[in-house]
Amino acid sequence: MVWETIRKESAPRVTPNLTDYDRARSEFSWSRARAALAGLPGGGLNIAHEAVDRHAGSERGGRAALRCVGRDATVRTVTYAELAKRTARFANALRSLGAGHGDRVFTLLGRCPELYTAVLGTLKNTSVLCPLFSAFGPDPVAQRLRLGDARVLVTTAALYRRKVAELRAALPGLDHVIIVGPGAGDLPGTLSFDELMSRASDHFAIPATSPEDMALLHFTSGTTGAPKGAVHVHQAVLGHYATAAYALDLHPEDVYWCTADPGWVTGMSYGIIAPLVHGVTVVVDEGEYDAGRWYRILAEQHVSVWYTAPTALRMLMRATPRQGPHDLPASYDLSRLRFVASVGEPLNPEAVVWGHEVLGLPVHDNWWQTETGSIMIANFAACEIRPGSMGRPLPGVEASVLRCGDDGRALVTDGRVRVENRPGVEGELALRPDWPSMFRGYLHDKERYEAAFADGWYLTGDLVSRDADGWFWFVGRADDVIKSAGHLIGPFEVESALMEHRAVAEAGVIGRPDPVAGNIVKAFISLRPGVQPTPAIERDLLAFARRRLGPAVAPREIAFDQNLPKTRSGKVMRRLLRARELGLPTGDLSTLEGSA
Repeated sequence: MVWETIRKESAPRVTPNLTDYDRARSEFSWSRARAALAGLPGGGLNIAHEAVDRHAGSERGGRAALRCVGRDATVRTVTYAELAKRTARFANALRSLGAGHGDRVFTLLGRCPELYTAVLGTLKNTSVLCPLFSAFGPDPVAQRLRLGDARVLVTTAALYRRKVAELRAALPGLDHVIIVGPGAGDLPGTLSFDELMSRASDHFAIPATSPEDMALLHFTSGTTGAPKGAVHVHQAVLGHYATAAYALDLHPEDVYWCTADPGWVTGMSYGIIAPLVHGVTVVVDEGEYDAGRWYRILAEQHVSVWYTAPTALRMLMRATPRQGPHDLPASYDLSRLRFVASVGEPLNPEAVVWGHEVLGLPVHDNWWQTETGSIMIANFAACEIRPGSMGRPLPGVEASVLRCGDDGRALVTDGRVRVENRPGVEGELALRPDWPSMFRGYLHDKERYEAAFADGWYLTGDLVSRDADGWFWFVGRADDVIKSAGHLIGPFEVESALMEHRAVAEAGVIGRPDPVAGNIVKAFISLRPGVQPTPAIERDLLAFARRRLGPAVAPREIAFDQNLPKTRSGKVMRRLLRARELGLPTGDLSTLEGSA
């Protein structure tokens, strides 16, 4: 279906931060954008100072920084002044444990006020914050703690028991586990968050912080090997601030809600850092997804800017009560809502149009990655929307389409790449790496980092095309990484866990398209001799994977195949599995095991 461009016909309630795209791009510079930030009193740049302390010491100190909606719908408010004191206490608590500059502090928490305290207190202390997704199973958690050189973990008693306790002995560098909420006294080798905070001072002088000091460590999945730890520095806060102004159109009086989990980069960069740097009120929902609950939060909390995921929007689209498809949102007052954006996976045109028809606001898609640290391409508040398009590059971002070789990646010849300028031609999306939130490396993996660049371009691994007017259109991943419900899942990690089951001889994992999640993980398994492919063994494998990996990463479907396609070197060919599953052309089979 061909979707018509959605044009902004009525005057916006708030003048957008970007009104003239071409002019904004021509006049923008990162050095001038830096003037919007305060900087540390003694020089330098610290994310927590920009997000909390500079507001706490101004007339905004009494403004709500966090508005936390509990599972029981009770609301707790934390002002910027209160958040400054809480984060100072946590920074002092870390110091009392001997954790200082550069030490890795991991969080394994859901959305709760203590998470924000730990994140920003860690950054104040110039320690390095690494968030973990609370739905991860024990294996992904332990692997990331080990790879990231974890020294401190902040979590709950329940999560610690289920995901860390049994593996603690294999993590000798994990010196301290801080338990939020009740239960610390029942768990040997742990400390109480509340007790540490009660003993700590609420005054803390942020140490001198270089803009290039390591601040954040985000793990992202790859097609082979262990997850990659993308390193980000305090300078990234400039990217967070500028892109939130342009792509999310944040203004100081906004009430903002980002539904992304704080264990992922979106929930950290745009659920915590960017909105607080702008001094807005951030809505924090401690409950799980429920269509009625979400509409109620939008209405009762007077949300004006909403950042969510395509999967969530598709779930809302399907939440149609018997009275009619539009009755649920129509029963709530959403008049304060003025801007809706989405990220995490391609946004289908139907969702853009649904927002326009049902919410009265189109959904603005945007694109970025863990490695880019901030939004790179977006549909802007004052500009037309082409449903299905990623949008156009932000001011300060140079993006191009590179010609690809037979492997689906950018063709590099004698160190050079070729920019593909013809409209509609597919190629690999590449970016000039000169924005402040660009990742500075993969932790302990210089080779993988260097492989992400060629001829002065960062190679994203995403295939796109560009139309004649400069709008980019997502085609797919050039590799095998699976995007499911906005999360990147590395097939190697899933295959490795399945291979540990006593019945599995070989495994290959792909993403199968799903109307709600975008993709779900499907595993193809060869069983060991003597094991029959019964429903019982299928249920056992699914349960095993969920215990080890967590429900967000584990396969949802399993197919048994004693003749998995493999290369001559014995590697399972995911490309061929995907082609067979989806009825696509199989392509070149010359490397297939057994081929002539």
